[in-house]
Amino acid sequence: MNKKNQVPDRAPHAVQGASAGKQPKKKKSGLLGRIVRRFFLLLFTVILLAFAALVLVMNLVFNGPSPAARIQLTMALVEASATKWVPALFIGEDAVAEIRTSVEGAELTEEVTDTSQVVINKDSALTSNSNEWENYPDGVRIESYSGDTYNAHIMIVKNPAQVYTGISTQNGFSRNVPGKRLTEAIEETGAIAAVNAGAFFDNGTAGAEVGSTPEGLVYSEGKCVWKTGAPPNGITGFAGFNEDDILVVHKDNLTEAQAEELNIRDGCCFGPALIINGEINMEAYNNNSGLNPRTAIGQRADGAVIFVCIDGRQAGSMGGSYADVIDIMVEYGAINACNMDGGSSSVMLYRDTYGRYGEAGQVQMINNYSLLQSQPRRMPNYWLVRAAE
Repeated sequence: MNKKNQVPDRAPHAVQGASAGKQPKKKKSGLLGRIVRRFFLLLFTVILLAFAALVLVMNLVFNGPSPAARIQLTMALVEASATKWVPALFIGEDAVAEIRTSVEGAELTEEVTDTSQVVINKDSALTSNSNEWENYPDGVRIESYSGDTYNAHIMIVKNPAQVYTGISTQNGFSRNVPGKRLTEAIEETGAIAAVNAGAFFDNGTAGAEVGSTPEGLVYSEGKCVWKTGAPPNGITGFAGFNEDDILVVHKDNLTEAQAEELNIRDGCCFGPALIINGEINMEAYNNNSGLNPRTAIGQRADGAVIFVCIDGRQAGSMGGSYADVIDIMVEYGAINACNMDGGSSSVMLYRDTYGRYGEAGQVQMINNYSLLQSQPRRMPNYWLVRAAE
């Protein structure tokens, strides 16, 4: 009897022991859940406080006592597709419009490049010991330049015949066909250098259609490949090479008929025109342009092509204005120059033929794009530099 009575007594103890053994796991699981919840609560609080601080700082700048700071911040934001709506939240659409149009200075009296002012120097061999190219047998020279608010990169290409407009597709542009990153384009074409070029569709989102189609006229290797749309924010301008390898800059967006009359072989729209026939566009120079990453193309009187990329939106380089780009172009001898797409589109690549910047033959990123980007943006057109024959 005693043994039989002991059996029921043990079963409850075993159950209780099993239950008791599970208790610590429940406590551990509950503790972990509390830690996770508190972590995300802390993270949300930090993000909320950072956002609130950012809003307070921006409100202080927009509505503070410094008109210059308000103008700089407004123009820096409206020039970027993703943030162009922000200033109006603080100062209203009318104030934004007033800032964008408060320009001192005359418009360009020159409308288009006078090609007779450019005489391409074809007689000086790239390996000559008596010119600036003696140490650059591939005909590409790259220099750094620093301003008060920016770091810039200048690429000079001796032979303009090597420069052309590359495009992301040979089968017709479409919103359904993504553009190409410049790193892809330079590898696929075997070009020795690449720089971003004209305007393209950008609705300010991260959608795949951004960078798929151009805006404005595009010529590539003697053919008109696109002719609809226009650069954003009312910007006008065209830059392209004619069949004589002279950079033609026009202060307006060209039509196909005008381009055919000018014998354009490669080119695209953006702007504004910065220099035409040696005349500085004082309207652009005095424009309330913000401090942003910039890209521009120009040409010297001897035909050498000048590319400028200004770093921006970084701790060590806030960016440059149109005036900054013009100053660089003038210093490097440009007699014609045009602003290209900038912001997060600004990219300059060089195939390091002689190992000046790293391993020979590798493509090097010359400029520093935004810290928010992990790689260059997709785009439908870009400037490419063929290897010298």
